Amino acid sequence: MTDTDPEKSAGPHQPLEWRDGDMPYSPAFGDHFYCQTDGRLECGHVFLAGNGLPQRWQDNGDFLIGELGFGTGLNFAETWRQWKLFRRNGQQLHFMSFELYLMRRGEIDRALSHWAEIDIERQALAAAWPETPEASVFLRLDDQTSLSVIRGHALEGVAAAQAGFDAWYLDGFAPSRNADMWSEELMRLVCEKTKPGGTFATYAAAGFVRRNLIAAGFAVERRAGFAGKREMLCGIKS
Repeated sequence: MTDTDPEKSAGPHQPLEWRDGDMPYSPAFGDHFYCQTDGRLECGHVFLAGNGLPQRWQDNGDFLIGELGFGTGLNFAETWRQWKLFRRNGQQLHFMSFELYLMRRGEIDRALSHWAEIDIERQALAAAWPETPEASVFLRLDDQTSLSVIRGHALEGVAAAQAGFDAWYLDGFAPSRNADMWSEELMRLVCEKTKPGGTFATYAAAGFVRRNLIAAGFAVERRAGFAGKREMLCGIKS
C-alpha cells in the first residue's frame, strides 16, 4: 500500500510515499529511507557499533558525529537515546548532518512514531523542528546535545565544515541510485575533515564505495551486514 501526498512535490521538499503505514519511500531515488526489517536496529548495528559506539564515548571528551543524509532523523534519534544512557557529566555531543531535502515536522514525527523505544526523542525532535524548514536547522536539544542539519549538496556542506569529526555515518540512498553521495571527491573531503583515529561506518558494500574510501585515506574493513545483508563497511583514518 502507498499513500502519496501531492503537496510533497511542492517547493524544495522531496516527494514522499508512505508504504506499509509509516515507512517513507522516495520515488525520486527509488529507495526506502531505512532498512525495511528494522531501521532502528540497523542504526545500532551499522552506525553505532561500526563506529565503536557507545564505548568510545567513555574514552573521549566532546564528540562530533557527521552524517551524510539526515532523512527522517532516525539515526540521530537512536544515537541521542544511547548518548543519554552513556554520556559523562559535561560531555558534549554535536551531531552534524548534511541533507539536500529536509522533511517537514509532520513527516519526521510520522516516520519516527514507528518505534516506541525512541518516543521521547521523537517528541523532543518534532517539537523543536520547524514545521516546513526552508534553510539549515540548528537545535540545542538538551544541555549536552546539539544537532545541526546543513541543507544543500553534501559536497558543498562538507567542504565548508570545520575539520574535527570523530565519526561518520555514511547513509545516503543506495549507491546504485545516488552515486554522488558516494563519490571519491566526497569521500576525500570526509576523510580530510576527520580526526586522526576517527572512523566511518556504512551499510553500503559496493566495490566502488570501498575503493573510494580507501583512495580517500581510510583503512577499510568489511563486516557482516544487518538482517541478512552479507556485508557492510567501516574503517578508520590512521
